[in-house]
Amino acid sequence: MKPGIHPAYRPVVFRDKAAGFAFLTRSTLTTDRTVEWENGRTYPVYDVEVSSASHPFYTGTARVMDTAGRVERFERRFGHRGTR
Repeated sequence: MKPGIHPAYRPVVFRDKAAGFAFLTRSTLTTDRTVEWENGRTYPVYDVEVSSASHPFYTGTARVMDTAGRVERFERRFGHRGTR
């Protein structure tokens, strides 16, 4: 890699405050806030709104949409517009 043209790739803590979940990974993201991690070191922290700990798909609380009959319900409501 050419020196001086790439952003710094460093450890960053991503924290989901809604779920109380945080994980340490590497990223080029920049932030001014820091947090002390479990190992006693201080890392930059970035707060996210949704993570695997709070997303309904990963937590198993996702609702299954009723897809059967949606076209029929649309056609019943609006009818056939024009020819096919």
